[in-house]
Parts: sequence; structure tokens; C-alpha cells
Amino acid sequence: MVEKSSEVHIAGPDRVVVGEHSSADALEMDTESKFAEVLAQVTCVEDVPVDAHFFDDLGANSLVMAQFCARIRKIPGLPSASMKDIYRNPSIRSLAAALTVSAPATVGVHAQTSQAVRTTPVLQPMPHPTNKLNYFLCGTFQLSIFLAYSVAFGLITARGYAWVAAGSGVVDIYLRSVVFGSCGLLAVFLLPIAAKWILIGRSKPCEFPVWGLAYMRFWIVKSLLHSNPIVLLAGNPLFVLYLRALGARIGSGVTILSHSVPVCADLLTIGSGSVIRKDSSFLCYRAHAGRIQTGRVTLGRDVFVGEKTVLDIDTSMGDGAQLGHASALHRGQAIPAGEHRHGSPAQPTDIEHVRVAPASCGALRRTWFGLVTVLQMFFLYVPLGVGGLYMLFIEVPELGRRLGPDTTGLTTSVLVTDALYLSVVVFFGFVVLGLIWLYTVPRVLNLTVRPDKVYPLYGFHYAAHRAIARMTNIKFFGWLFGDSSYVVHYLRGLGYDLSRVQQTGSNFGTELQQDNPYLVTVGTGTMVADGLSIVNADYSSTSFRVSRASIGPHNFLGNNIAYPAGGRTGKNCLLATKVLIPLDGEIREGVGLLGSPSFEIPRSVERDARFDDIRTGDELRRRLSAKNRYNLRSMAVMLFARWVFTFVLTLFALASIDFYGVFGHVVIAAYLAITLAFTAGYYILVERLAGRFRRLTPQLCSIYDPVFWWHERIWKVPDQHLNIFNGTPFKNVIWRLMGVRIGKRVFDDGCYLTERTLATIGDECTLNFGSKIQCHSQEDGTFKSDVSTLGAGCTLGVGAHVHYGVTMGDGAVLVADSFLMKGEEVPARARWGGNPAADMPDLFEQQPFGVETLTATTPSVNGTAAKVGS
Repeated sequence: MVEKSSEVHIAGPDRVVVGEHSSADALEMDTESKFAEVLAQVTCVEDVPVDAHFFDDLGANSLVMAQFCARIRKIPGLPSASMKDIYRNPSIRSLAAALTVSAPATVGVHAQTSQAVRTTPVLQPMPHPTNKLNYFLCGTFQLSIFLAYSVAFGLITARGYAWVAAGSGVVDIYLRSVVFGSCGLLAVFLLPIAAKWILIGRSKPCEFPVWGLAYMRFWIVKSLLHSNPIVLLAGNPLFVLYLRALGARIGSGVTILSHSVPVCADLLTIGSGSVIRKDSSFLCYRAHAGRIQTGRVTLGRDVFVGEKTVLDIDTSMGDGAQLGHASALHRGQAIPAGEHRHGSPAQPTDIEHVRVAPASCGALRRTWFGLVTVLQMFFLYVPLGVGGLYMLFIEVPELGRRLGPDTTGLTTSVLVTDALYLSVVVFFGFVVLGLIWLYTVPRVLNLTVRPDKVYPLYGFHYAAHRAIARMTNIKFFGWLFGDSSYVVHYLRGLGYDLSRVQQTGSNFGTELQQDNPYLVTVGTGTMVADGLSIVNADYSSTSFRVSRASIGPHNFLGNNIAYPAGGRTGKNCLLATKVLIPLDGEIREGVGLLGSPSFEIPRSVERDARFDDIRTGDELRRRLSAKNRYNLRSMAVMLFARWVFTFVLTLFALASIDFYGVFGHVVIAAYLAITLAFTAGYYILVERLAGRFRRLTPQLCSIYDPVFWWHERIWKVPDQHLNIFNGTPFKNVIWRLMGVRIGKRVFDDGCYLTERTLATIGDECTLNFGSKIQCHSQEDGTFKSDVSTLGAGCTLGVGAHVHYGVTMGDGAVLVADSFLMKGEEVPARARWGGNPAADMPDLFEQQPFGVETLTATTPSVNGTAAKVGS
């Protein structure tokens, strides 16, 4: 703010200060009065003092202040405020001063426009309407491709199984299984590579509309890549070789721990010695306003990319650059060589993210590790998968009689009985033996990995460490025990140190992962929502180290957080959704942290304490006991629903065996198609039954209210089966059957909806991979939910997160890795981004030089796409 002075002086060509007050002061005072008037309307009070603290004095909360921001955004001439502005300037006076300090008064026609006050807003273009015929033909084509793939798979499997079954004795069958399984596995690995080079050729930066011919080729390659089991080898040198075969330019000594597979791998460049941590995204493409845009991702030598990061197209990092956890590079951003960044979008920082010393790890060690992996796959896993059951039939005559190839005499009752017995043994055997395995084998392996000791990559200790992570992160058990009192016993069995548990009945959500469960400490009274990733392993390009990660007592952790070892938070903190945990500075206590990079907000507000009377004493014990009984029934419902699904698939399999000798490969192809259709239909029915065929309504209640327990039961219905429908018109049909109010010709490349019946999505919207619409929040012991609405033509970027009570106007864009907070209203055709999201007009993207526009193209003779337009 301009300082007051008794002298007359010139402050610049557009502002003249006379006497004690400047024109900036007048503008500020006018802004204060208008802000106070709007806030009084929102909070339903007669008078709002300009010095009153929004949260401490007025008792407001983030939802109320989001409504305040939305209202002032609609008033011409007022500066636009974001939630970050509200938290940093928590009074009318400080907010007005902060927003008008860069908005000088205008003289004549030479008006300056600041970031806060814009005379001409930048509007995003609405997506072009989708051709209905193209939409229909694309869906038909995708279905035909799946059926053709199923027939080819069935033909190869039938021939291979017949050849394996012709073997004499266990040894002969094992050898035949090795040969057939190895050839089949190589074909599965090589098919996406061949399809990529034949259908697309060498990728170039370009864009083309969804649902067209170019998109159909793109979709085939994307589907083959993302369904390829090679993604399970992330963290293995073989994964790097696979990306090189797809065209990626990757130097020596690169370690990639993320399962992300770039569809346009030619546009990915990674220099030697770089490290990319898990759950990071570098797809080299994105969907935007009904079009697929491809672009380069370029990483120099010795680059570090943290966990839960997003690298948008046309981004780069110089040699030695670092990008922290929970951060993002938006389109066009670049990190210069040697500099460190964090946040979304990335901002400068001095934090060192590579916190482990190097070790000896050369090319020979990587080659040896990859070779051992190949031998394990070809001589252990493949034979067990291909010939294991058949060899079991030989050794157990009763199984052979029931399930062997000669089953034409079996009646329907016998098939049902066999399917019943087999599904019970397989499913509940997995549950019981799986828990025993989880509580024993990883604990034994952990004896070989000492905390805080540096080990080289790609050796015995690295293999043990990766095995521990894989086995202790099985999602099924998290979904089973999460959102109940019983999750604390499950986590203690895994190795978590939970101190003295203060049982709430919802201590942890259903989605939780960690690098090493034996080095996790969670303080008493802490509650954790879904999506927490505890990062207690550090990596360099040659070494790794596991360390203890400690979360303080009486914390609340929101959704989708990466909590690293060494996080600088202590007791009684609120860590908001998608927050970046600070790694430097003082220990934060008694505060809330929001955003990436994070800043302090109030720990709680008055509204959050309205249910405190039922959180202690006899009332708590009574309600907790009732919640435990309800959660037990929910767990039983989940197990029963999963077992029924297993039983029906087993019944289909046995019926297929009964017809196998007559139709062969057609039976296998039909089984794949029927299984896919049944899986989608079954879980739609299960969810609608769990929801009692009713729509959810907005809630504000305690976690000890039966309405919340009902929501927890619905959350236990899995939806991973929907991923196969990503990028197809069938995804919209499934969403609609699940209760989503979804418009026409929506492009969904992998969005996640937590409450389907509270989400509204308009026509022609574009939803990217990893985006999420979450229509609820659970803060401490309070549950809140509301409707979130996307207008027609909206775009959600890769990894973008939309909270509850949100409205996005027609054509609005939320860029990659952004967090749109509860209650926000995004104007039509606006571009918002960041964490928390705010208006980003100055970052309106121009199409980079050299980007081509593809329409109805066809492959040329050399496999590259013909170019139409520019």
C-alpha cells in the first residue's frame, strides 16, 4: 500500500498523490466498503468491521469465504480474490490492501490493468461440437477391436493349451508351458511396440479431435500400452528398455519408479542418471477441449522428479534440476539447469530432494538384475500360470475328473456345485492365506533391510525392499478394513507404529500406501482420509535408503497426500487435500497447511466443533459401538459381493470348459466378452443396491451419524473395472447407469468420481487421466458433502482435483494437478489452475511453434501419420 505523506509528489505517470491520501488509498477504501457489504450478505450479518478476522472474529469458514470470492468476482471493477488471498489476508482491510496495491488508479485513457483488475478477461474457446456420427462410429470401432482381440487371444490360447495338454508327465508339461508361456509373454510385450510403430510411427507434437480416425489409432496404442503387464516392472531396468523400444530417448543409469507409460514415447527425453519417483505422470499427451494434444517432456542429466507429480506436455528440466513431491510443471514451464522447484505450478525452492548418498551401481549390476528378472518370469511365473492348474489336475484325480477337458457329461447342478466349492476355496483361501502371508513374509524380508543404511540399487536388498512394498500394498485388504475401527489392527499387523490408538471408527481411509510399513509412526488421535502415500524410501540414480516417517498426534490428513520422511509437521495439524508437506523450516504445530507449496491456515473453525459433544464420554462409546457393528456388516457385504462375483466368473469358466471341445477359441473369446460385460453390469447393480436405488443428498453430519456409515458402505464398491472403458463412449453409459448426471459425448480418459449421484457433468466435457471429482470431505469428525457441477465443454487436466460444492461454468478449464477448493465458482470460459486453484489469465497457452493439427489422417507407407493442416 502507498505510504501516507504530507507532501505533494509524483508517484508515476498514472497516479498523482496530493496531500495525505493518494488515489490508490481512495481505491482501497472503496474496495474495503464493497468487500464489507458483500461479506455481510454472505454471512447474514448487519455490519462487518474491516479489521475483523474472517475466521477468528467472524466465525467464517472456507466454504463461506469461497462464496464471498465468487460474489465479488461477479462485480465489475472489483479485484478478483482467491482462497489463497483470503488465508494470507484474513480481514477486509488487509485483503483490500493486498489486491489493490498493484492496481493503480487510472488517468484519462491510459489505464493500466493489474492481475487483480482486468478490463478485458481472457476467455477460453468452447470446444467444437462433436460429430454424432463420428462418436457412434468410434464406439463401434472400439468394440470391434476388442472383439477381434478376444478372438485372436482365444485362437492362440486354444492352440497353445492343446499343445501343452498333449504333454506326457509333469516334466513334459512344464517344459511345454515354458515354451508356450514365454512366446505368449513376448508377444504381449512386443504387440504394443509393433502397433505403435505401424499405426502411429514416430510421434510429433500435434493435436487432433477425439472420436476421429487419428484418435482411433491413438486409442489402440494407448489401450495396449496401459494394459500391458510390463508396467509391473516399473523400478526395473527392463522397464527403461521397454520405453526405449517405444522410441523414448533415455540415457544410461536412469531409474523410473512410476507406472506411467507415455503413449507418445518419441516425445520423451530423459538424460543419464535421472530419477522419477512413483505416482508421477509424464504421458506426453493430454486431452483439452475435445482434442488430443501431444507434446515433448524433456529431462536433462541427473534430474529428480518427486512423487505424485505431473509433467504436462511441452515441459522441460535442465541438467541437475529437481521437482519436489506433489508438484507440477504446467504446459510451457521449464526448470533451468541446477535449480530446484516445488509446488503446482512449480516455484523456486532451496530444498534438496535427493537425500541419499550415491553407491556403486554400474551397467553390469543393472544387466544382471534384469536378466534374473527374465529368468524368473520365463521359468517360474509363466509355467505356473500356464501349466500349473493342469499339472494339479494330473496329481489330483478328483479335480481332473471334474475340471478336465472331458466334461461333456457334467450336469448343470454339478457345474454349479463345482463352481461353488472352487470359488469358496479360491476366494476365502486368498483372504485367509493372504493375511497370513502379509504378516509373515514381508516381516522376514525386512530383517535384511536396515533403516538409514544406504544400499545400491538392483541387488538383493533392493529386491527385498521392492517385494516388501508390493506385498504390503495389496489394495483389497485396504478396501476391506479401511473406514472402520478394524483398520488399525490390520495396519499394526503390517508393522505400523500407531502409538496409543484413540479409536474413532474412521482412523484411516480405504486407500493407503507406504514404501516400508515397519518404519511408519502415526501419533495418537490422528485421522487420515483416502489417498495417503507415506514416502519413507529415498532414491538416487544408484542407491536407496529407508527411513522412519513420523506423523504427529492429533493431526487430520486430507485426501491425496504424499507424506515424506522428514516432513516438518508436528502435533495438532490439519493437512489439507493435495497439500505439499514442508521439508524445511520450523516444525508446524497447531495450524493448518493448504496448497502446494503450502501456507498456514486456521487449524479449525467454529462450525467444525458443532459435534464435539458426541466425541467423548458415554455418548462416544455408544455411537462408536453402533458404528463398529454397522462397519462389520459393510465388510461382510463387501466380501459377499466379491465372492458372488468370483463364483459367477468361475461358473462361466466351467461352462466354457464344457463347450470347449466343440467351439475352441470361440468359447475363450466369448468368455472374455461376457466377463467384461458382466463385470461392468454386476458392479453397477451392487452400487445401486448399496445406495438403495436413491440419490445421495448433501450432508453436514458427524461421522457417528448412520448417514455417514451408509456413505462408507458405498465407497467399498470397487470401480477399478471401469479403467478398461477409458476413452470410449461406453464409459459415459456406465457412469449414467451408476447415477451420474452426465451429458452427451463426454470424453473421459480416466476420471474418478467418489459420489456418482452428486456429480453433474455437462455435454462435451473433457476429463483427463487421474482427474477426480470428490463431492465430500471429512475433516476430523465432521462429514460434509454437496453437489459439484461441471458445465458444458469443461476440461479437467491430468491429475486435477475438484472438491464438493463446486460449480464450473461452460467451457471452463482446470489445468493439470490443480486443486479446486470446496464452494468455488469458476466463471464460464475461464482458465483456472494451481493448488489451491485460482484464475490464471496470464498463463493462457499459445500453441507452441511447430505443433501440427491432425484431422482425418491415414498412415503412410513408412508408418508415420500424414499431416493435414498446421
